[in-house]
Amino acid sequence: MSFVVIIPARMASTRLPNKPLVDIAGKSMVVRVAERAALSQASRVIVATDDQRVLAVCEQAGVEARMTRADHPSGTDRIAEIAADLPLPDEAVIVNVQGDEPLIDPELINACAERVSAGTPMATAAHPIHQIAEVFNPNVVKVVLDARGDALMFSRAPLPWHRDGFARDTQSMPPEYTPLRHVGIYAYRRDFLLRYPGLALSPLENIEALEQLRVLWHGHRIAVHRVDEAPEAGIDTPEDLERVRQHFAV
Repeated sequence: MSFVVIIPARMASTRLPNKPLVDIAGKSMVVRVAERAALSQASRVIVATDDQRVLAVCEQAGVEARMTRADHPSGTDRIAEIAADLPLPDEAVIVNVQGDEPLIDPELINACAERVSAGTPMATAAHPIHQIAEVFNPNVVKVVLDARGDALMFSRAPLPWHRDGFARDTQSMPPEYTPLRHVGIYAYRRDFLLRYPGLALSPLENIEALEQLRVLWHGHRIAVHRVDEAPEAGIDTPEDLERVRQHFAV
């Protein structure tokens, strides 16, 4: 199938200053992400940024990039601005690849794009959690699914709560308990993506600080592509950056 990847690249980062421009084996991270996304079936890869320095680095590397407003509250709002200017039909699929994922699997991008349909205007991904520490880690976002494989709820809390198992022990995984960790990639129908910025913020979104809860709050479906293993982690800290640099140095 044909789809467009848009990569939001914002310079503001408290843990890793100027993150899109950090060097990874001779190339800026944002360029590495765009090159990785180009290995998918995407017909076009565009970087969406609010900083002229990112724009210049992308143009020098031959990566398409466009400027956006600086006041967008989320990456989804940022890519919606770009999608609105693209001459695409309503049913076109837009994939939001995070700007700090230089090791993202191109097949994961393809799979999420394929889950978008007329009745399911948005898709994301998840994988099983096997470590009890991750279940109770609020930085690990959990998701539970319905019978169709759509998201019922996302939360930073342990979800679902294993009532009997955790009543006995919260230091180990209960038998046959397999919670799912949300992976931060999103695909949308273009017409839905353009509607998203106009949806009112939801109370759950504000409490959890999870923008995808706005979609569920307003009654829209989010399909979840389940993978067996955790994808390569993105870059949030200097330690993450060193890990990825070592990967490219091999």
